[in-house]
Amino acid sequence: MAKTQSNLSFRLMSLSFMVRDFISPRKNVLKEVGIKPGFHVLDYGCGPGGYILPLTKLAGKSGKIYALDMHHLAVKSVKNMIIKNHLTNVETIHSDCKTGLPDNSLDAVLLYDIFHDLKHPHDVLKELHRVLKGHGILSVTDHHLPDSELVSGLTSTGFFKLSVKGTRTYSFLKT
Repeated sequence: MAKTQSNLSFRLMSLSFMVRDFISPRKNVLKEVGIKPGFHVLDYGCGPGGYILPLTKLAGKSGKIYALDMHHLAVKSVKNMIIKNHLTNVETIHSDCKTGLPDNSLDAVLLYDIFHDLKHPHDVLKELHRVLKGHGILSVTDHHLPDSELVSGLTSTGFFKLSVKGTRTYSFLKT
């Protein structure tokens, strides 16, 4: 991924996300992905876990949610959320690239507001390509990059092709 944030920086980001999520609930963003009950979903670069609870509702008890981040406070935040909400279908992954998940095991991957910060985007996209099922969706948004740069960054590796430009996200499919 990228250089690890300081603990203070992470805490400030988490606070700003709480305000963001109150104003614009994450479930509204997730509607564009088309997550259904039973889906296995990876939130790559999950941060403090703002998408986790809405994901568990969409995927249901038969689904599985993976929350990956390189920052120990992000993983800790999601683990606390798991305990507090008695979530049995959420698992954390502490990593800066590799997921440790089996090939072709995910229905969707969220890559939200992290692409601009990846140190080795090719390696990350290769890993996401590996773990997504053939019909799997890579849902991406990143307000730090112009749309054209974001799309070309995702498609130039040859791993993904643009499928749909939504209101808030882009959906990519495996090539």
